[in-house]
Amino acid sequence: MEFQHTSDAFESFLADARDTSGLGTRNQTYTVVEGVLRTFRRRLDVHEAIRFAQVLPPVLRAIFVADWDTTAAPVPFTDRETMTDEVRALRQHHNFASGTAITDVATALLRHVDRTAFDAVLATLPPGALAFWHVTDPERT
Repeated sequence: MEFQHTSDAFESFLADARDTSGLGTRNQTYTVVEGVLRTFRRRLDVHEAIRFAQVLPPVLRAIFVADWDTTAAPVPFTDRETMTDEVRALRQHHNFASGTAITDVATALLRHVDRTAFDAVLATLPPGALAFWHVTDPERT
């Protein structure tokens, strides 16, 4: 059942992320989402990343694992500004990530995942993982 409406679910997520972030196009939004997912993935080992991927919707799961150098050692979680700069580094000449890109993508993502499963996996990941996806404004989720 998960795969029957995959395309529609992904387009719904992208529209939500676009609206939440105030971006203008699907392509701009895709780049920001990919940047956020890659930034998070860099901080997990292979086993942690696979566990996390399992709670993502199918297309986001595929984006999360695409073009992954699984031999790279995880880097530590850092401050939000540094990680946002990392998001912006992906296709930097075509990247419209704002200073709130991680929070914007997290806000949209939390509306499109099973929150119980998502939170359970985050609780098993390194310190910083929960804060990465934390949204402080409950009105936004």
